[in-house]
Amino acid sequence: MDLELRDKVIIVTGGAKGIGEGIVKVLAAEGAIPVIVGRSGEDNQKTVAEVEAAGGQAFQVVAELTEPAACEQAVQAVMQQYGRIDGLVNNAGVNDGVGLEQGSYEAFMASLHKNVVHYYLMAHHSLPALKASKGAIVNIGSKTAETGQGGTSAYAAANGARNALTREWAVELLPYSIRVNAVIVAEAWTPLYASWISTFEEPERKLEAITQKIPLEQRMTTTAEIANTVAFLLSPRSSHTTGQLVHVDGGYVHLDRAL
Repeated sequence: MDLELRDKVIIVTGGAKGIGEGIVKVLAAEGAIPVIVGRSGEDNQKTVAEVEAAGGQAFQVVAELTEPAACEQAVQAVMQQYGRIDGLVNNAGVNDGVGLEQGSYEAFMASLHKNVVHYYLMAHHSLPALKASKGAIVNIGSKTAETGQGGTSAYAAANGARNALTREWAVELLPYSIRVNAVIVAEAWTPLYASWISTFEEPERKLEAITQKIPLEQRMTTTAEIANTVAFLLSPRSSHTTGQLVHVDGGYVHLDRAL
């Protein structure tokens, strides 16, 4: 199926690694021009080079998204380069373990800036261009907003906000034919996840215990599987889909735990 994304300019925050990298590479393979926005120019450029080596196009903008002014500057840089924005993927963030008992006001607020404030700012500053292109927004979210996890109040709160913003923006942007959806991730294999697993005394046993609870095939979700859904939601092929929280998780959140 042709997703009709050729030459579409799509911002992907945190697009240099993990889920973001997977999204960038799938979009490029579809003929789109993904723009990586992330804090490390070296990491950004490495992924751009890999896309180009595979025959695709990509661009990158260095920005520390926890700084509000950097969000506006990143959008301006994209507009200066291409003069248009056809899609926005809000993806950057980290489960930083700011809990209730062990957390603090300062850590909680810093986590919100890492995980949801820039979602709002990137959408806000991209909106004029998205209105012109009748583009689409996809927010990447986490199961923590629905299942709880323990010890991660700030990240769970941020993801609850991501879900709420998805539906709120879907309503607000109806007059402009801008569709807004979210892809909700549960257990996906990324370098960050691998690093977390390595902190356990028996990483292989811990990983097996987790995968055995994933109903479909007892395996982790791949970044490509997440990216394929994101690409579809950005594309005209999903032209009447908006305000949806799409779980790409092998049934982890909604299927019976007795499975």
